[in-house]
Amino acid sequence: MATTNQPQKADLHTAGAGAARAAPEDGGRPTVARLTTEQVWHQVAKGSFAVLSHVTPAGEPRSSGVVYKTVGQRLYIATAPDSWKARHVAASGRVAVTVPVRRGGLLSLVAPIPPATVSFHGTAIVHPADSPQVHLLLKELASLLPEERRVSARILEVIPKGSFVTYGVGVSLTQLRYPAAARARVPVTQEKSAR
Repeated sequence: MATTNQPQKADLHTAGAGAARAAPEDGGRPTVARLTTEQVWHQVAKGSFAVLSHVTPAGEPRSSGVVYKTVGQRLYIATAPDSWKARHVAASGRVAVTVPVRRGGLLSLVAPIPPATVSFHGTAIVHPADSPQVHLLLKELASLLPEERRVSARILEVIPKGSFVTYGVGVSLTQLRYPAAARARVPVTQEKSAR
């Protein structure tokens, strides 16, 4: 089966419903209603684990599992001040993030069901834990930043840019075998409509 990276049209009969139906223009394979920015942000906000990727000053790729917290449309990650993440991200300010989204409920405990994913690129700012920007968010970041780390830690503020690229978000488990139905590209920010 050939795959493409082209965006797929939403099925107008099921738009917003998250349901699937066979579409003649896709060989009878299921198509899905288009995901919204809010739906993807909801999945990201429900999660707490992600893979953060960055490059070293020498241009070598690195990735790390991280625990994060969302506040608004930003992700915050606590790290040690001498960690690779703190040093390398401060040097480049560019990151890529993949958030796995658990699928399958109880079935995933007995069957090998891969997680759905939300991936994006963005900019990152490294803040000292006692900076004014972090101090304003201390209540929201309490789970990331225990009392004993509030002076020594670094907080990475990740600002997503462009689009979320998703696979398996908002589709049934059976639709995962159809890349055209399982993947989506959704803007990171909702465009404001003129009123």
